[in-house]
Amino acid sequence: MNADDLDALCEIAEDAGREIMQVYAAGGGVWSKADSSPLTEADLRADKLIRARLEGRFPGVFILSEESVSEGAGASGALFLVDPLDGTKEFLKRSDEFTVNIAFVQEGAPVAGVVHAPALGETFFAAADVGAWKRVGAGAAAPIRTQGFDGQRPLRIIGSRSHGGEQLAQWLSRLNRPHDFVAAGSSLKFCRIAEGTADLYPRFGLTSQWDTAAAQAVLTIAGGLVTDFAGAPLVYGVQRPVLNPDFVACGGADLLRLFRDSL
Repeated sequence: MNADDLDALCEIAEDAGREIMQVYAAGGGVWSKADSSPLTEADLRADKLIRARLEGRFPGVFILSEESVSEGAGASGALFLVDPLDGTKEFLKRSDEFTVNIAFVQEGAPVAGVVHAPALGETFFAAADVGAWKRVGAGAAAPIRTQGFDGQRPLRIIGSRSHGGEQLAQWLSRLNRPHDFVAAGSSLKFCRIAEGTADLYPRFGLTSQWDTAAAQAVLTIAGGLVTDFAGAPLVYGVQRPVLNPDFVACGGADLLRLFRDSL
């Protein structure tokens, strides 16, 4: 995944974001999936655009999206993981904290990813050989990097608005150090750590592969870590369970040790 390929992924995500914002401005249909989670017209329009554009630019690469799946069994080596609208509940609540997620996965690891927040005008993108970057609106992209934690300031914890509240509260009660907590929606939580404005995101509760892969690529390439509670990295692929284990995303190894010591 070179710089030109990554630029193409950004363009696809941002064009999908424009589709989403058209629905956001005008309203649109909302349905319930079999698991009672919401599905909107914006999800479907963004998914259709992303799939068509990925198939045109990267023919033959398997695409696993929250809303559609490529035909066939899927290759074990490389694939795209797509969430055309991550944070549908935030979209419906009009919080602006929803994203388009596109990840490129090789041998189980997300090696490139784009997270675009259309209502905020922010795009985070990264690839293993290109680095991690953030662009706001039509401005120039700037490199991003996680910030180390020396224990001289409060720990900056970021967490979900909608999931894992009771378990998170219990963990925070056991955390024996000063901390600030901010709630945020969608995959933006990873990106705030990647840009150095947050330190640690503990996730108690289920997520799916497409929820995390793109943002994991951004965060890890920016210097952070995403592991399960035992310290093993999250692994992705068509042959793997769709649901992720509980995990922690953080700015570096010192923060991972701090988290595990507080469990």
